[in-house]
Amino acid sequence: MTGKIVAIFATPEAGTPLQAVAEAILEGGRGLVGDHYYRHEGTFSKKLRDSADWEITLIEREEIQRFNQSQGACLSEGSFRRNIVTSGVKLNDLVGNRFHVGPALLEGIRLCEPCAYLGSLLGPTVVKGMAHRAGLRARIIAGATVRPGDSIGGGVLPGGLEISSLG
Repeated sequence: MTGKIVAIFATPEAGTPLQAVAEAILEGGRGLVGDHYYRHEGTFSKKLRDSADWEITLIEREEIQRFNQSQGACLSEGSFRRNIVTSGVKLNDLVGNRFHVGPALLEGIRLCEPCAYLGSLLGPTVVKGMAHRAGLRARIIAGATVRPGDSIGGGVLPGGLEISSLG
């Protein structure tokens, strides 16, 4: 199964709800053009300024659906405050690996664990219920414009498993 982008979210101001966008320009060393982290204005901007793991965040649609089902919740994809919602790819497997998101090249840096801020917005069950499932922090190696429907893949994991075959 090939992974794909199912939605893209951004917000120009810290603390405001993320909005779905039809496309996004990913810029290496900066992030998603128009998003508050692009201008270093996010909740963790000062803490993360010297690292690359604030540039872009991804989350699996399947994990959002699993959480909603297990908690009897109906949280929207944008409420999890990640930039790119994916389908058909296990993001945890991409830590330490390079992969394509549409024409852009990214590198998985670390898991994007749910934090106290997300818990304050969505409720305390999110922190425990989404631990090790809340997405991936990545840096942008080669930027490009990406859109929902773009594929995710184009890399190889340890053991020779192609990213595009993850599911």
